[in-house]
Amino acid sequence: MHEIGIVRQLLRTVTAFAEENGIEEIREVVVDCGELSLVIPEYVQELYPPVVKGSILEKAKLTVNIVPGLAECEDCDEIFNVVEHKGFCPNCGSFEKTVLSGKEFTVREIVVPE
Repeated sequence: MHEIGIVRQLLRTVTAFAEENGIEEIREVVVDCGELSLVIPEYVQELYPPVVKGSILEKAKLTVNIVPGLAECEDCDEIFNVVEHKGFCPNCGSFEKTVLSGKEFTVREIVVPE
Protein backbone atom coordinates (compact mmCIF):
# COMPACT_ATOMS: atom_id res chain seq x y z
CA MET A 1 0.00 0.00 0.00
CA HIS A 2 2.06 2.93 -1.31
CA GLU A 3 -0.73 5.39 -0.49
CA ILE A 4 0.64 5.89 3.03
CA GLY A 5 3.86 7.28 1.52
CA ILE A 6 1.82 9.51 -0.76
CA VAL A 7 -0.18 10.91 2.17
CA ARG A 8 3.05 11.45 4.14
CA GLN A 9 4.54 13.35 1.19
CA LEU A 10 1.33 15.37 0.90
CA LEU A 11 1.70 16.32 4.58
CA ARG A 12 5.36 17.33 4.08
CA THR A 13 4.56 19.37 0.98
CA VAL A 14 1.63 21.27 2.49
CA THR A 15 3.41 21.79 5.83
CA ALA A 16 6.46 23.24 4.06
CA PHE A 17 4.22 25.55 2.02
CA ALA A 18 2.41 26.69 5.17
CA GLU A 19 5.69 27.39 6.99
CA GLU A 20 7.15 29.31 4.04
CA ASN A 21 4.03 31.48 3.81
CA GLY A 22 3.27 32.01 7.51
CA ILE A 23 0.04 30.01 7.37
CA GLU A 24 -1.11 28.77 10.77
CA GLU A 25 -4.41 27.11 9.86
CA ILE A 26 -5.62 25.14 6.86
CA ARG A 27 -9.29 24.34 6.30
CA GLU A 28 -9.05 22.09 3.26
CA VAL A 29 -6.57 20.45 0.95
CA VAL A 30 -7.75 19.61 -2.57
CA VAL A 31 -5.79 17.07 -4.60
CA ASP A 32 -6.14 15.74 -8.13
CA CYS A 33 -5.79 11.97 -8.46
CA GLY A 34 -5.53 10.57 -11.97
CA GLU A 35 -7.36 7.40 -12.95
CA LEU A 36 -4.09 6.05 -14.35
CA SER A 37 -1.90 7.06 -11.39
CA LEU A 38 -2.18 3.70 -9.58
CA VAL A 39 -3.22 5.64 -6.46
CA ILE A 40 -6.44 4.40 -4.86
CA PRO A 41 -8.43 7.48 -3.73
CA GLU A 42 -10.34 5.56 -1.06
CA TYR A 43 -7.05 4.49 0.58
CA VAL A 44 -5.78 8.07 0.53
CA GLN A 45 -9.00 9.24 2.25
CA GLU A 46 -8.76 6.42 4.81
CA LEU A 47 -5.08 7.02 5.63
CA TYR A 48 -5.29 10.81 5.77
CA PRO A 49 -6.64 11.21 9.36
CA PRO A 50 -4.05 9.03 11.15
CA VAL A 51 -1.12 10.37 9.09
CA VAL A 52 -1.94 14.05 9.69
CA LYS A 53 -2.88 13.66 13.36
CA GLY A 54 -1.10 16.28 15.46
CA SER A 55 -0.13 18.37 12.43
CA ILE A 56 -1.40 21.59 10.87
CA LEU A 57 -3.65 19.39 8.69
CA GLU A 58 -5.36 17.56 11.55
CA LYS A 59 -8.58 19.58 11.22
CA ALA A 60 -8.31 20.15 7.48
CA LYS A 61 -10.72 18.40 5.14
CA LEU A 62 -9.21 16.39 2.29
CA THR A 63 -10.98 16.55 -1.07
CA VAL A 64 -9.86 14.17 -3.81
CA ASN A 65 -10.82 15.04 -7.40
CA ILE A 66 -10.59 12.21 -9.90
CA VAL A 67 -8.88 13.20 -13.16
CA PRO A 68 -10.00 11.08 -16.12
CA GLY A 69 -7.36 9.08 -17.95
CA LEU A 70 -7.58 10.54 -21.43
CA ALA A 71 -5.51 9.53 -24.43
CA GLU A 72 -5.21 10.39 -28.10
CA CYS A 73 -5.17 7.53 -30.59
CA GLU A 74 -1.98 7.60 -32.67
CA ASP A 75 -3.78 6.07 -35.65
CA CYS A 76 -6.97 8.15 -35.95
CA ASP A 77 -6.47 11.08 -33.50
CA GLU A 78 -9.58 10.15 -31.46
CA ILE A 79 -9.46 11.35 -27.84
CA PHE A 80 -10.91 8.78 -25.47
CA ASN A 81 -11.09 7.61 -21.85
CA VAL A 82 -8.47 4.88 -21.41
CA VAL A 83 -10.18 3.13 -18.49
CA GLU A 84 -13.65 3.23 -20.01
CA HIS A 85 -12.41 1.69 -23.26
CA LYS A 86 -9.86 -0.69 -21.71
CA GLY A 87 -6.96 1.04 -23.48
CA PHE A 88 -8.32 0.61 -26.99
CA CYS A 89 -9.53 3.41 -29.25
CA PRO A 90 -13.34 3.24 -29.54
CA ASN A 91 -13.13 4.67 -33.06
CA CYS A 92 -10.61 2.39 -34.79
CA GLY A 93 -9.72 -0.26 -32.20
CA SER A 94 -6.03 0.65 -32.06
CA PHE A 95 -4.07 0.19 -28.84
CA GLU A 96 -1.48 2.81 -29.89
CA LYS A 97 -2.07 5.99 -27.90
CA THR A 98 -0.51 8.99 -26.22
CA VAL A 99 -1.76 9.54 -22.68
CA LEU A 100 -2.89 13.14 -22.18
CA SER A 101 -4.08 13.10 -18.56
CA GLY A 102 -4.78 10.86 -15.63
CA LYS A 103 -1.31 9.91 -14.38
CA GLU A 104 -0.95 12.74 -11.89
CA PHE A 105 -1.39 13.08 -8.14
CA THR A 106 -1.03 16.76 -7.32
CA VAL A 107 -2.07 19.32 -4.75
CA ARG A 108 -4.54 21.57 -6.54
CA GLU A 109 -5.58 23.91 -3.74
CA ILE A 110 -4.90 24.77 -0.12
CA VAL A 111 -7.82 26.56 1.53
CA VAL A 112 -7.05 28.83 4.49
CA PRO A 113 -9.41 30.88 6.69
CA GLU A 114 -9.93 34.48 5.61
